Amino acid sequence: MSSHEAQETQEPETPHLDFKGTTPYEDYVKADVLTHLQHTLSDDPGEMVFLVTTQVMELWFTVIVHEWETAATALRGDDVPVAVAALKRSVRELEALTASWKPLGQLTPAQFNSYRSALGEGSGFQSAMYRRMEFLLGDKSASMLVPHRGAPRVHAELEKALHEPSLYDEVLRLLARRGHAIPAAVLERDVSLRYEPSDEVEAAWTALYSGPEDAELARLGEALTDVAELVWRWRNDHLVATRRAMGAKAGTGGSAGVAWLEKRARKNVFPELWTARSHV
Repeated sequence: MSSHEAQETQEPETPHLDFKGTTPYEDYVKADVLTHLQHTLSDDPGEMVFLVTTQVMELWFTVIVHEWETAATALRGDDVPVAVAALKRSVRELEALTASWKPLGQLTPAQFNSYRSALGEGSGFQSAMYRRMEFLLGDKSASMLVPHRGAPRVHAELEKALHEPSLYDEVLRLLARRGHAIPAAVLERDVSLRYEPSDEVEAAWTALYSGPEDAELARLGEALTDVAELVWRWRNDHLVATRRAMGAKAGTGGSAGVAWLEKRARKNVFPELWTARSHV
């Protein structure tokens, strides 16, 4: 028997099983903490999937905020490749986030109603991490800090995000530094306010896509468009899942339910990247 054949007949090595404390995996992932955060408030067996799915969504929000903040920081330093890489990762993460609606999308009204009362006044629009996502997209609103006054750390993080340039602000500042005609009113705007579309910004994107191609900025524009498309899909799937589960009833937490989600689903992220395409 050759040495190679002898190696193939050997039993596989036994993994290291004996640790003095918790396993290195547990120390890193904190799985025991994560898997004991589920405290249902009703006897309905379907509440567990609703609770876990919502918690998973919060984790995806956290990752996506990290990616977009990474991209914004890179853009401030004129490092477009790092920004594009972070945006592309976030596209896959947004796909996974949107897929989170699938376990909830098949709920009948009766199934949802069986534990809906357990939510009390709780509603997804109260998610601080989702609000940070929206702020990074340029959808700023100081009033959305109000629900978090009772949580000082969360409130401080949101207030900081409110007064920082959004991801799109950093993109437009980069375009201006690269010689594109971004008006001063946009560059010097109060970044704590919601971004409003600009004809001049639309013209700048039109020129970028129509003229001699700047491959790096074109890749950035397409990565941003991918993000915008996935944000729209997330909002639309949220709308559909809610419509199936509760029809047109008022939402939890005093929201307008489906009517509010329909309004959100109609809004484009990075609006001039979409409207400029009609002029190329």
